[in-house]
Amino acid sequence: MLKQRSTIPQTETPLPPKQTLPTMYDLPSENPEELGLPDEFHSWQPQLLSRTLRLPDYPSDRIFVGSDLNLYYDVHHSLGHLRPDWFLVLDVSRLYEQTDLRSSYVVWQEGTNPFLVVELLSPGTEKEDLGQFVETEVDGIEEHNGQATPETPPRKWDVYERILRVPYYAVFSRYSDRLRIFKLNGGRYIEQTLDVDRPRFWIPELKLGLGVWTGEFEGINRRWLRWYDALGNWVQTDAELAISQAELAVAQAELALAQAERERQKRLELAKKLKSLSLEQLTALGINPEDLE
Repeated sequence: MLKQRSTIPQTETPLPPKQTLPTMYDLPSENPEELGLPDEFHSWQPQLLSRTLRLPDYPSDRIFVGSDLNLYYDVHHSLGHLRPDWFLVLDVSRLYEQTDLRSSYVVWQEGTNPFLVVELLSPGTEKEDLGQFVETEVDGIEEHNGQATPETPPRKWDVYERILRVPYYAVFSRYSDRLRIFKLNGGRYIEQTLDVDRPRFWIPELKLGLGVWTGEFEGINRRWLRWYDALGNWVQTDAELAISQAELAVAQAELALAQAERERQKRLELAKKLKSLSLEQLTALGINPEDLE
């Protein structure tokens, strides 16, 4: 006969699995140097930026948008590259040599550096993405003063600021929903002041603005980065535009039906009034009584 084990009384409420189970940031990937695999947000957010990008001064075949694509920036060190979460290059062919999809973006071949880079913060990437603007509460990150050594390639921040000299750099945290915008000024990034309650930033060269939008995208309701136009309206995706056009067509059809019904009612009321007139009155008005039947 098995002896029954004594139970240990539970004195504290167990933590939920979300706080105890490992995430992809805690587990190794195929590359042992990576902090973890990209999450779903790193897939959907760049797609929303690309789907709402409508540049008035640039045709779609003269802009290139890259997402999680190798960006090679130094002809003398061809193995040195970054993988921005999202970046925009202006006035270049959409296709590589105008014929094929790119497998990477090589700045010394293309001859044009990115105009805007967007990085999405992940645990452990704050120093890499924010440089000296990283929040002071981030600990345990080795400091190299932004300089590359044989063992440490330059940080993303330094590549964007000092090597590629990207005019605009945006960093967004899915955890705090905080958007930070940096503009290149005199060779250094200057953080731009944003409204905390309504974070938006207008980029005059694009005639578009980048802001934080609350809504549903691909069935997920949260805060997202999104483009807005000169009127302050959020730029629609192709799917949203099709829905809006269909709704507009339905509304116009309903309006036309309502107008036709009002006209029909007016004619019935007029006929009713005319029928109440005598034959002499109808004749004086030049109306044939048979036309009222």
